Amino acid sequence: MSLTRRQVASAALATAPLALAAAGTARAAAPRPRTLYIAGDSTAAQKYADAAPETGWGMALPFFLHRDRPVANHAVNGRSSKSFADEGRLDAVLAAIRPGDFLLVQFGHNDQKSQDPARYTEPWTTYREYLRRYVDGARARGARPVLATSVERRRFDAQGRALPSHGEYPAAMRALAAEEGVALLDLQARSLELWQRLGAEETKTYFNWTPTEQDNTHFNPPGAIEVARLVARELVRTRVLAPRDVRRLDEEIPASWIDWPPQPAA
Repeated sequence: MSLTRRQVASAALATAPLALAAAGTARAAAPRPRTLYIAGDSTAAQKYADAAPETGWGMALPFFLHRDRPVANHAVNGRSSKSFADEGRLDAVLAAIRPGDFLLVQFGHNDQKSQDPARYTEPWTTYREYLRRYVDGARARGARPVLATSVERRRFDAQGRALPSHGEYPAAMRALAAEEGVALLDLQARSLELWQRLGAEETKTYFNWTPTEQDNTHFNPPGAIEVARLVARELVRTRVLAPRDVRRLDEEIPASWIDWPPQPAA
C-alpha cells in the first residue's frame, strides 16, 4: 500500500529528533585530549617571574606536542620520589589523572641527598619502592606510566669528558622499567651525549649561567628547549607517542617563546 504525502512528511518529522540525537552522541563521543602529567623535580618544574631566566624542561615540552596532547606539569623544585609522594603531591596527580592519560616520572637529583631524611632514598631499595607507587597508581587509574632517568648536570673532567653525576639511580630505574614493562625515557644517557657533543664551554649557554650565578644543574630557555626536544624524541622512540603526536622536532624554537608567569598566591 502506498503512503500519502502527509504520511511521508509525518514520518520524516518523527525521525528528525533521532537523527539529531545520534549526531549529538557522535560529537560527544569524540576522543578527549590525552594529558601528559609530569611528576618531577626542579629540572622539569614550572618557573615563575622571580626565578627567570631559570627554566624547567616541562615548560618547553608543549612546543613539541600537538594540542591534543596537553601537558600538566606537577614537577616541583627540590622534590625527590619520596618527598613528592609523602607531601601528598602524587595523590593529587592521581586524583586528576584519567584513563588514557600518561604519567611521566623523573626523580633522582634530590633522592641522592643522603643528609636529608625527608628526601633521601637508596637507589636499589627505597627509590624503586617509591617509583613503584607512581607506576601502580597510574595503572590503577587506566593511565600509562612512563619513567625518565634524570637529565644530567653539567660536569666535565680535565680532558673535556662529560661526566655522569647520578650514581646508581639511573641503573636502578632502568632495571625497574624492565621488570615492570614500563616505557623508559633515558634522559640521563641522551643528555650526557648532548653535553659531550656541545663541550664544556658551549654547554654554559644551556645552563642557568648568569652574571651572578653559575648553575650547573638548572637550565635557561635554550637548555630547557633542547632537553624538552630530547623528551619528545624519546616519547616517540619508545612508542609512548606516535609521530603524529609531536611537532617541530627538527625546528629551531625561539627562546622568546618561554614565559615566566607571576608567582601564584599561596
